[in-house]
Amino acid sequence: MRYLDEYRDPELARHVLDRLRRTATRPWRVMEVCGGQTHTLVRQGIDALLPAGMRMVHGPGCPVCVTPLETLDRAMAIAARPEVTFASFGDMLRVPGTRTDLLALRAGGADVRVVYSPMDAVRIAEAEPEREVVFLAVGFETTAPANAMAALHARRLGLANFSLLVSHVLVPPAMTALLADPDCEVQAFLAAGHVCAVMGWRQYEPIAARWRVPIVVTGFEPLDLLEGVLMAVEQLEEGRTEVVNQYARAVQRAGNRRAQHLVEQVFRITDRTWRGIGPLPASGLELAPEYAAFDAARRFGVSGLRSAEHRGCIAGAILTGAREPTDCTAYGTRCTPRTPLGAPMVSAEGTCAAYHAAGRTATPTGSPP
Repeated sequence: MRYLDEYRDPELARHVLDRLRRTATRPWRVMEVCGGQTHTLVRQGIDALLPAGMRMVHGPGCPVCVTPLETLDRAMAIAARPEVTFASFGDMLRVPGTRTDLLALRAGGADVRVVYSPMDAVRIAEAEPEREVVFLAVGFETTAPANAMAALHARRLGLANFSLLVSHVLVPPAMTALLADPDCEVQAFLAAGHVCAVMGWRQYEPIAARWRVPIVVTGFEPLDLLEGVLMAVEQLEEGRTEVVNQYARAVQRAGNRRAQHLVEQVFRITDRTWRGIGPLPASGLELAPEYAAFDAARRFGVSGLRSAEHRGCIAGAILTGAREPTDCTAYGTRCTPRTPLGAPMVSAEGTCAAYHAAGRTATPTGSPP
């Protein structure tokens, strides 16, 4: 097992990259599902160092980016109410809804607060019983246990003024939906290590077997990613389609059973709409019936709200890996981190934001908006 500083060792990275170049004989397509991994790949220029013709396909692994527009509009509708204290992680504040964002609402006087844990929101509700405190609970399986703990704790405290606006999504159904697309070019996956630290990798084994794709559980350091790509390419070259674990220092096959039990207590699997992609069956979490009292969408009557995506944003094509940010005519002009048309440009894990931060320029034949 390597120490963390070794995963930033340029000599080791060069050695792994050399092995990758000697191993790859075809222009393989490997998708990293995690937005954090995308940023490392782009920031370090790893995707540009791969063997000729080989391509990293950036997947729908940014939890902020895939949060549907209607969830954001529901958040704005709730946060604008005078009796509400709306709590959220900071990365959601500048994600555009149909007409505004949470940061603009706060500037206009709404009580929108940045918290660093859902338990912070529970503490606010306990300390300010005269306020309706709502926490925006988004993300993949990684954040679900903490949000489940918040609901569980609020229930134990008997807090009638606390609720969650839930928009959790699940990774395996998204991978399956991508593979079911007849135009899918992905031949192997790098599975997000933090998701697997919670859930393990048993859910990925049926996907690898059915679709005959290698899946490598991978960490987030540059060398993690290079090793993950190498392990995927070795399988592709040998005709193997297994789930293997590069991130052994943090992930076990069974995952974290205590965290999984928390999620199973509080949430149930449901259909979920993904921003730019659309509805995917059994791809999200919602509050279980016994926790329905903590459902902010029902409490504030915004469940029926529906929204239409911005016509100038190709977020769906970006999130599925069908297009790259530099293919879009709005990229870097009408769409920048200061003036984003969609979540992939504003999120800290968004692919468009990663490209923009790395100074990558648009192609002359960008796609029409």
